[in-house]
Amino acid sequence: MDDSTPNRGIVVFSGGSAANSLVDAFDTVRASKQCLLNYVIPISDNGGSSSELIRIFGGPGIGDVRSRLVRLIPDSAPNSERAAIKALFNHRLNADATAARENWQSIVDGTSSLWSSITPAKKELIRSFFNYLNLEILKRARPPTSTFDFTSASVGNLFLTGARLFTGSFESAIHLLGSIGGVPSDLVRVIPAINSNFSHHISASLEDESVIVGQNSISHPSNAPGSPILNRRPSLLLADGDPDDYDSDFLEMDDATSYQDDHLPGSLPSLRYKNITFNKTDTEELPCRISRIWYINPYGQEIRPPANPRVLEAINDSQAIIYSIGSLYTSLIPSLILRGVGKAIAMSPARHKILILNGSLDRETGPSSKPFTAVDFVEAVVKAGEESRGRGVSNTLQQRQQQHQRPQDGGNFSMDSIVGSLAGSTTTIQSSMPCVIEPPPPSSLESKKPLPYTSYVTHILHLEGPGTPTVDREQLSAMGIETLRLYGRKILANDDEQTVLGIRYDPTALVQALEVVLGKKGDAMLRGKLGGGVSRRNTLEGSWKERYSSHG
Repeated sequence: MDDSTPNRGIVVFSGGSAANSLVDAFDTVRASKQCLLNYVIPISDNGGSSSELIRIFGGPGIGDVRSRLVRLIPDSAPNSERAAIKALFNHRLNADATAARENWQSIVDGTSSLWSSITPAKKELIRSFFNYLNLEILKRARPPTSTFDFTSASVGNLFLTGARLFTGSFESAIHLLGSIGGVPSDLVRVIPAINSNFSHHISASLEDESVIVGQNSISHPSNAPGSPILNRRPSLLLADGDPDDYDSDFLEMDDATSYQDDHLPGSLPSLRYKNITFNKTDTEELPCRISRIWYINPYGQEIRPPANPRVLEAINDSQAIIYSIGSLYTSLIPSLILRGVGKAIAMSPARHKILILNGSLDRETGPSSKPFTAVDFVEAVVKAGEESRGRGVSNTLQQRQQQHQRPQDGGNFSMDSIVGSLAGSTTTIQSSMPCVIEPPPPSSLESKKPLPYTSYVTHILHLEGPGTPTVDREQLSAMGIETLRLYGRKILANDDEQTVLGIRYDPTALVQALEVVLGKKGDAMLRGKLGGGVSRRNTLEGSWKERYSSHG
């Protein structure tokens, strides 16, 4: 590559809030490599205020995209316009429904104190999209059940939705928010994994062959009153509700929105349920491990959507791919299983494909009786990439469809026969697994070929301490993967300084580790040292041991 050719970019796969803590570290590495930084964000989130927007308007789950965009707005002086814009898009409405509606109205009519430092030109531009969204909310109102619930709504999410509805383009809405906030798009870009104006939901199968529908139910199920009954298995086609399969509260809540143009007739009501209230930290363990994630259409059938072409372009022009911290199965895997992504990663010019392990385990990487190790994280990433390429378990979708074809349908997928087969299912439904609808593909049909680990992961950065995933360096070395152990900062319980909840990455340490891997520093240690990364690990540990102790 000559001097006139720009450096290839860096691609970061991540979700929203968890990886926001590493944004400054990634930006430092981007600056040192003088290249473009691309964040690939999934759009399958159906929890929080995103769930209410999906319930009323359909459309993608935008919470993680908004979270990253607003985090990327450059820091400014406290009383500056840019700081005020960032505060506006970060603002959440009141947790009380009445107060939240009043808070929203003051923003729409321009009297809220949030506007005080924003100049009239930008204020009226932003307000125009708020007013447009407000009009759309009023047009869709069917009191009392389908009235929009502003409780704890993110103002940034409301803006993105208004801009998307007005322009008809999700990416145009992203560009607009980034431009208003001053996000330098020539240096950093936020790319939705799927570029769509429609909702894209995911399902998860567990090792006991039960299925959970919807990202929120997978990672942090809602405990709000009126939730769908959890100890029943609704038939695949019982969509808009049946008194024998759903409780009356659920039907009453959903009936008014069943016939809106934004939702296909017959679509699963569980995908339009309010998931505004949930707790990310205090959730019940799953009874067994998650074995697979896949996308579903509004009727609950498995689909294989293609990735956003811009995602593939970024991967194909990358010097490094990073899998950031966050929820493994709801933040990373939804982007990796999209058609085209696996092949793009495997064939990418990127020599370094770095997995940054979480500093703690969560509901998705348990249960506590069988916690995920570093090897399990790697295998989940690699299997997702291979499934994206149509290999392994994804092939069973076609086989299942072929088993239920009817000659009179010309070989088309027969839903009647699927429902018939489900009626005889004896799958046991656990109370912690909402909306179980069908068994996953048989695991016995998975490919038995060795997984191409280094096509997807070449390096692992990890922390070591209470609650962190176990790292078997010898096994990873045998898989061709190098490991670097970093020292970080302990996460302590609020009321008990002796209780360590996990370990947090130190930004400086992470930057140094990434630069070692990418070659800016420590090149002498990189060459010819594939024995589990021992030389680099010892060097890094020695320089950060004091840092870990001092911040413990």
